[in-house]
Parts: sequence; structure tokens; C-alpha cells
Amino acid sequence: PVPIPSYLLAIASGNVHYRAFPKFEDKEWTCGIWAEPELIESAYWEFSEDTARFLAAEEKIVTPYKFGVYDLLVLPPSFPYGGMENACLSFLTPTLVTGDRTLVDVVVHELTHSWFGNGVTHAHASHFWLNEGWTTYIERVLQQHLYTPAHRDFSFIIGSKALKNSLEEFKKEPKYQRLVIEFEHGEDPDTAYSSIPYEKGANLILYLERQLGGLDAFLPYVKDYVSTFIGTSITTEQWKDHLYGYWEKNGGPDKIKILDSVDWDAWFYGQGQKLPVEIEYDTTLVKAVYALASQWDRARSTLDVTHLKFEGSDLKDFDSNQTIAFIERLQSYSPLPLTHIRHLGALYKFATTPNAEIRFRFYELALANAQSDSAKEFAADAVNWIVGVDSPSGLIVGRMKFCRPVFRAVYKVDQDLAVKTWNNKKGAFHPVAKKLIEKDLHIH
Repeated sequence: PVPIPSYLLAIASGNVHYRAFPKFEDKEWTCGIWAEPELIESAYWEFSEDTARFLAAEEKIVTPYKFGVYDLLVLPPSFPYGGMENACLSFLTPTLVTGDRTLVDVVVHELTHSWFGNGVTHAHASHFWLNEGWTTYIERVLQQHLYTPAHRDFSFIIGSKALKNSLEEFKKEPKYQRLVIEFEHGEDPDTAYSSIPYEKGANLILYLERQLGGLDAFLPYVKDYVSTFIGTSITTEQWKDHLYGYWEKNGGPDKIKILDSVDWDAWFYGQGQKLPVEIEYDTTLVKAVYALASQWDRARSTLDVTHLKFEGSDLKDFDSNQTIAFIERLQSYSPLPLTHIRHLGALYKFATTPNAEIRFRFYELALANAQSDSAKEFAADAVNWIVGVDSPSGLIVGRMKFCRPVFRAVYKVDQDLAVKTWNNKKGAFHPVAKKLIEKDLHIH
């Protein structure tokens, strides 16, 4: 038996079918997919090519996979998270099944939890970042091993937008902007759930990596960290004590001096809109993205969009993450006029794409200014997408990464629309999402 923390014990029941993935090289562990019969073939196609390859690559970075089985289960659309790393069986949102394998990298995050979370576990909710910050950091190290260093930094660039949004969201509750949060007795940690433990935590570890000599020097420490604590639950202080102990033994006074120069209080307990240290990333993969966004920004002065020279093929060389970065870059400019938002959504099919990551960013762009004509026009489209009105299947988008921000944005545009739509469809959502969305909509 392999010990696991109690929160990783999960039971799924229903009409689910199983298909094994092909055996990978000489590995003793196995992988496969569970899904409802209507989805099993498309889910198998989506994940069968990469899952075992990702897991084998992760073993090279960290330590051997210890659970014997790594399966995936595609849950109903009300599942409120991108994934949940239950031991041996990661639960996944169906929003990842896009038919083009563009979002399979989410599996990298979930399987990385086999070492960070399922292996080395946070002692309690105040130290949640030890799970998610480490997982996000190593997930991106794997991006470098699978692709290029530029892909790794590009993931940090994508994450920086999510971090900025979360820090802004908690501007009036600044204690939730901290990496280490002291919860009151009876306080629900779900209230603080955001990208902050993921992104601020990953950036702290990246910062330490760079300060301590780069990735090649840092990875032996990572292996030692996992080997030391695997199968146990630890606090931030225990992690920090081991960090100092390792580098004292493997670097001496020079490394300790570097660690002493870190503003630990700012990283752990700092509040506000910025990281304690400004971190630079390789922008190779965003240059073309930013150039196209700049062209759209300059095009706002052309009133008749039929005179614009943009074409659907503009994005043909972009992967899914670059398309996301393009839309997020547009959000950094003044909102585009309604004519241009319409044209953008139709030309690049953002308004109808089955890729939830891209469609969500498009609605973020359209609803950015709650008083604008584009917000008023697209508010109903956005909320109807979430509750499944525009879907032939009628399925909701229950993943909180999408449904909460959309309801918040629509509420700013049209409170009655947001509340009425929610009241009509709230029974289809997960209880965790229901509680938080009703907080967002000020329903008591």
C-alpha cells in the first residue's frame, strides 16, 4: 500500500467506461481513461497520445512514479475545477476535450501533483501554496523539457495575467493576496481560492532557482526535497528549513548568503498588486502575438471594419496558448469598439470556438468595460454560454475558472440578467461553485 493524504480519497460512480492507453516503453505503471459512453472515444483520442509520455518525462525530472496506476476520469460539466489530483485517478473537466488536443497540458499539472501534493503534502490550508506553487513550477519545467525554455517562460507570461486578476479580485480582502494565509477558526479556505498560490508560489521557486545557480543546479535540490518529505505533510517553515539545510550542505556560505537576501516576509505575507521582485521572462513566443495585438489596437481608428486587412489565417501559426496571449494582450489596451469586437469574434471564430480557454478570454475582452456597447451586446452571449443555453447539448460550463468571472462581469453590466439567469440554472452547478457564485452576485 502507498499512503496518501485523506483528502485524496475520492469515489466516482456512474455509467463510466474504461479504455487503457498503450503501454509506454518499459514502464511498469499503466495509464488509461474513464468516461461516460458518449464521451469515451473522444476522451481517449484527446489524452491517449500524451499522458504516458508526460508521466515518463516527469520521472526524469523528479523521482520514479510510485502509485502504479495513473488514470484519468472525465467528469460531468458541473465539476468546478480544471482537475483534481486524486491518487491514481485524476478527475478532469470536460472543457479539456476540445477535439484538437490543445488543452492536454492541463494533465501535466495534475500528474505533477503525484509528487507535489500527493507525495509531499501541505500540512493544512495555510500552506496550500506548497502543493500548487510547486506543482505549477515543475509543470513549467516539464514544458521546457518537452518543448523549449521559451515555452516554459511563456507559461509564466500566461500565468501573470491570471495572477494580476486574482490580486485585483482580493483588493478589498488583502490577506487573501498572501502566499501563506492565517485562517480564522471556522473560516472556509475556499473563500481564498484563486491563482495566487499557484502563480506567486511558482514565481517564488523560479526566483530561488535563478538566484541559486539556474535549473541544472536547482533540480538536484528538487529531487532531495521530494525524497526527504515524500509521504508526509509539511509546513512552509519545514520547507524553508530544508531549503537552508540542503544549500548549506551543497553550497556553503555563499548559497546561505543568497537565501538570507530573500525578503521572505514579503513573499509569504506580502499584500498588494505586485510580486516582491520583478521577474523577467523570455518573450520569444509572444513577439508575433504582441505585434498582431498592436495592429488591432491601431486599427480602432478605421471605422469601417470591411476596410481592415486582417484575415482568419492570422492565427494559423499560433498554438492555443499564443491565441490566449493575443486576446489577453488586447485586454491591456483601451477597449476596442463594438464593431471591432464583433469582427474579431467572427473572423477568428472566438465567439463560437469549443475551446473554453479562448472563448472565455474573448468574453473577458468584450465585457472589460461594463458601460460599453460591446459589453451590453455580449453579456447575454457570455452568460448563456456558461449556463448552456447556446449549446446543442444544453450542458453548462461549471468550471469556476470560467463561470465565476463571467457571472461577475455580467453582473457589472446587467445585474438583473446575471441574477435571473443564475436563479434559473443554479441547480445544475456544483455546491462549491454555487456558494461562491452567489457570493459574487451578492445573493444572501
